[in-house]
Amino acid sequence: MDVLRTPDQRFTDLPDFPFAPHYVDVGADADGLRVHYLDEGPRDAEVVLLLHGEPSWSYLYRRMIPVLTGAGLRAVAIDLVGFGRSDKPSRREDYTYQAHVDWTWGAIEAIGLTDITLVCQDWGGLIGLRLVGEHPDRFARVVAANTALPTGDQHPGEAFLAWQRFSQETPDFPVGGIIAGGCVSTLSPDVIAAYDAPFPDDSFKAGARQFPTLVPTSPDDPAAPANRAAWEVLRRFDKPFLCAFSDSDPITKGGDAPLRKLIPGAQGQPEVIIAGGGHFLQEDKGPELATVVVDFVASNPMG
Repeated sequence: MDVLRTPDQRFTDLPDFPFAPHYVDVGADADGLRVHYLDEGPRDAEVVLLLHGEPSWSYLYRRMIPVLTGAGLRAVAIDLVGFGRSDKPSRREDYTYQAHVDWTWGAIEAIGLTDITLVCQDWGGLIGLRLVGEHPDRFARVVAANTALPTGDQHPGEAFLAWQRFSQETPDFPVGGIIAGGCVSTLSPDVIAAYDAPFPDDSFKAGARQFPTLVPTSPDDPAAPANRAAWEVLRRFDKPFLCAFSDSDPITKGGDAPLRKLIPGAQGQPEVIIAGGGHFLQEDKGPELATVVVDFVASNPMG
């Protein structure tokens, strides 16, 4: 596997991003893949695991982390393989749904996280909810934000299919511009540049280009059986489960309803809709979402 690593200088002086990098190695290769993560707050505090989606990275959570740590929580934000400061396999065929699940679980294991409160958005949920289904004992609570666990048995929606077509047909894949287009708020040029930072040129974007093709959109998708198996567990998952979707995301709008209906842990939890948030609600309404997480943890103590 040929692997690219974004030069460290690409990440210097990013706006509102004072966090120190941390790394673990994952994978079966001799040298493994280096995965980057942020780790803020007391190491012995309850951990909130923040998983980003496509095509963002842990920079997306920069406005949430201070709220979480200010409440005494430990905030860990992993950069998925192919994104952020994590290593980037150079070939698109190196990226599969299963590989992303395995890499992310490998990072969780290497960091040593237990009793996790998962906060997941976009592909962070496609990976994170799958992991909850496969390792339910490792998770104490879940906050699902603008995400799903698709099996390909339902139509993915025209908005998603339009995005999927664009992602494969556009000659340029403007990561920062894509993030900006998925927000309600207007992003400054330096913030857009920070989202572009992990990708010095198009050769670094194999993972970002491949992600939209990996979403199960038909029943015979390679990831469908494993996702169906995870759903069987989620249908029995009775630990606290909160949906915190935004009001202005055309791709995932309404996707909270099946999660709240089918997952026992969501019963009795408030219906949270965050006003003024687009697909990337962490960017639009990060402090508000973080406050929802803090209140959710406090209202649902372990044990």
